[in-house]
Amino acid sequence: MSAPQPTAVPSSGTGSAPSRTGPLSGLLVADFSRVLAGPYATMLLADLGAEVVKVESPGGDDTRTWLPPVRDGVSTYYLAINRNKRSVTLDFKDPDDLAAAQELAARADIVIENFKPGGLRRFGLDYDSVRARNADVVYASISGFGTGAGASLPGYDLLVQAMSGLMSLTGDPDGQPYRAGISVFDVMTGMHAAIGILSALHHRSTTGQGQHIEVNLLSSALSALVNHTSAYVAGGTVPLRMGNAHPSLFPYEPLPTADKDLIVIAGNDGQFRKLCAVLGLEELVDDPRFLHNEDRTANREQLRPHLVARLKERGADEWFDLLTAAGLPAGPINTVKDGVEFAERLGLQPVVEVGTGDAMVPSVRNPITFSATPASYLLPPPALGQHTEEIRAWLSTPGADGESAGPRG
Repeated sequence: MSAPQPTAVPSSGTGSAPSRTGPLSGLLVADFSRVLAGPYATMLLADLGAEVVKVESPGGDDTRTWLPPVRDGVSTYYLAINRNKRSVTLDFKDPDDLAAAQELAARADIVIENFKPGGLRRFGLDYDSVRARNADVVYASISGFGTGAGASLPGYDLLVQAMSGLMSLTGDPDGQPYRAGISVFDVMTGMHAAIGILSALHHRSTTGQGQHIEVNLLSSALSALVNHTSAYVAGGTVPLRMGNAHPSLFPYEPLPTADKDLIVIAGNDGQFRKLCAVLGLEELVDDPRFLHNEDRTANREQLRPHLVARLKERGADEWFDLLTAAGLPAGPINTVKDGVEFAERLGLQPVVEVGTGDAMVPSVRNPITFSATPASYLLPPPALGQHTEEIRAWLSTPGADGESAGPRG
């Protein structure tokens, strides 16, 4: 079976958007997702050249109203995950709007949604309905707790942080559990969705067959807990929160210096020997209590005072220079501002300008670097329904081969 060809995308007909480049150029994404996991996934695809049409209800994506902070009156939360897309406003209760949504799904290479499981069936936008018109579609569904017994549970990152066990691992041993400072499982689930979509596209390119991809926050969370879930499922151990300490390594935590805490890491025996040399604690290298990693972990309360006493002789910045010069992992606890500025000093170019002229918006760059097909930053996050007219006009015209669905032939 020959591989399907990319769908003609709206920008090829309207001339309103710059020509898209990148490894996913020529692919059309119908984005029926909102809030974070789905929009993050589709932004990654858009950065890499896919044409993403963001379908919003008349009220718009919830994150448009999640403020402060704001930039020019727009939520920075929304700005963070919606660049390189075009917005069309469609009310599924309106027959004409629903027909447009169905036509978009029929033309798309990729459909992504995060409605409650089964919620799109009554609109004819579920996988089976879309596949009936678009046989080789790659269709991705994101949920909170899967499509079985957890289908009715609302999928919020905070719930999953609690119910997966992450919060039981976060915080001081004698204090209350804490959530992570970001919606960590929304982001990870978005990445898993993107990985699944790219894998399914490769399968389609070799077989001509599309498929349905399902990801959920809880499964992504349990996978992301890596050594902690493995401790239970493989070792029968239920890990508990240890503050900033690591259950299997020491030192691997912030330690006090003369002025502020510094992250100090010795991930193997060689690094521990180097650490002792820099600190002037060579006598600890051959101490049987600290000889190997498992010894240092078991005897951390005996080792920590030696390290802290020496570290308190100098400030964190001075120790950072000395430790990194010796090739050891160490670092300060930065603010977000400090983190961005540190990345800039390293030449990582973390900030990109999206769009042109007055519409330009600073954004955090896609973290993937390609030698031949780099990410692009052409379209700033769209205003609600900004591209409705042109998208509807495109959907009302026949596809390249004369059929309204525009199959990939």
